[in-house]
Amino acid sequence: MARLLAGGSSESGNLGRNVRQLRERRGLSQAQLAKLAGVPRATWTNLESGEANPTLAVLIKAANALQVRLEELLSRGHGEVKLVPVASLPTRNRGPVGIRKLLPETIAGLDLERMTFPHGARLTGVPHTEGTREYLTAEKGLIELTVAGETYKLTPGDVVVFRGDQKHHYANIGTGEAVAYSVIAFNPLG
Repeated sequence: MARLLAGGSSESGNLGRNVRQLRERRGLSQAQLAKLAGVPRATWTNLESGEANPTLAVLIKAANALQVRLEELLSRGHGEVKLVPVASLPTRNRGPVGIRKLLPETIAGLDLERMTFPHGARLTGVPHTEGTREYLTAEKGLIELTVAGETYKLTPGDVVVFRGDQKHHYANIGTGEAVAYSVIAFNPLG
């Protein structure tokens, strides 16, 4: 396979810095990540040194082992901080309920949303793939969750954990606006 980066270029320096930072954040050694990636430790060491001229196959193995997209390995500004204005987060309405994504990028198998329920609003949840887990946290108001024929009343700070692959319904049963956060952990095999 053709080599992608010229040794000593800014791209290979970015690659080395990004691979090292991502590995360190995970608290793993070079040997551990090399094994996860299925490459020799020397290859991993060369990636982190910025002197590597890796093949696409090696880059893909490294990205998979680090659980990031390939472009994250090569990005110039693999910065530690990124401000995402609330107005740029995806939003939608399902009936009267406003739903805003809480993550500006996709994380495989995970979804986080903020749901705003006007007084009296109701929402029917969509059952997800088998094995999905959901976590509903009330932030404001009084929220009723009905799942598998059982009803739960959440006050601010309460959390209900349930299988997201079954019928479920949400309702604002309080006197004003209610806000809840939904975390959906999809079954990785589903």
